[in-house]
Amino acid sequence: MSADLYEKTMRYERLLAAALEKAVPSSIEGSHMRAVSNDFKTMADSYHKDGLFFLEQKDYVNALASFSYGHAWLDAGAKLGVFDVDDDLLFTI
Repeated sequence: MSADLYEKTMRYERLLAAALEKAVPSSIEGSHMRAVSNDFKTMADSYHKDGLFFLEQKDYVNALASFSYGHAWLDAGAKLGVFDVDDDLLFTI
């Protein structure tokens, strides 16, 4: 049975919002890796905002894609070690 697009989009929005709150930079302030973590988080936040815009337009395909891309930035950062995370339900750790 296929997933309902609206339900899946809303679930991914909640996952990204939670991941944005939990992604804490792991590097030393002012270091290159701190700049990398800030860039990754900025990208994720931008995709989250884009997804919310698409939700307002009832464009669920692009909203879902935006939320997925945003979460991928955070997940990649967690895997690379630029974020300190301890939630294996939100991140691949």
